[in-house]
Amino acid sequence: MKRLCTICARSGSKGLENKNTRLLLGKPLIAYSIESALNSGLFDKIAVSSDCEKILETAKGWKADCLIKRPIELSEDTSPKIPAIVHCLLEVERMEGYTFDIIVDLDVTSPLRHVSDIKNVVEILEKSSISNVVSGTYPNCSPYFNMVEMDEKGELKLCKTIKKPIQRRQDAPICYQLNASVYAWKREFLLKGGSTLLNKDTFLYVMPRERSVDIDDELDFLFVEFLLSKRELLNK
Repeated sequence: MKRLCTICARSGSKGLENKNTRLLLGKPLIAYSIESALNSGLFDKIAVSSDCEKILETAKGWKADCLIKRPIELSEDTSPKIPAIVHCLLEVERMEGYTFDIIVDLDVTSPLRHVSDIKNVVEILEKSSISNVVSGTYPNCSPYFNMVEMDEKGELKLCKTIKKPIQRRQDAPICYQLNASVYAWKREFLLKGGSTLLNKDTFLYVMPRERSVDIDDELDFLFVEFLLSKRELLNK
């Protein structure tokens, strides 16, 4: 069973400038995902895909195996991520001369994951007939209780409703929030039918909220920095 870890990190972040190489407690943000992949001991190769030479050089310094230059058309603000993962996979296979069975993508902006999260996701995928696994967590808000949207008239309404109005958050249907941490596919599905993240046999791996912060802006970065500094307390 051959496994590839992909880490996709394009330049041009709008929410937080240069976030992929920004120092977080003394290490570049991208280093956390590379180290997690290395420490898992699961992967035959760890590949970093980027349109930015600085990011690729940083990844090389933290012992990524393969550095993949991402085409411009896969690096725009509007570019979806899965085609970039597929491009990375095919480039690594071309370079190495063999194919991979399992592809796991670790998002740079989710450094709070544990190695155990990666191992659990891979185990679930390999021991079942499902095609892919995504990670998520329990959200702060519910579309049935306190998430609202505005219609064309400017009127507010709940995002989702059911016949019996929800009076307490605890009575709302259980919902999950994808946490952009660990994604995994079987190769055949990723190449032939995995252009959408959620499919009829997608499995959700649930992570606790303290490991599920996705860095998108300065506040997220500061919160992750705080949680990492308190990790020993959180793990007790």
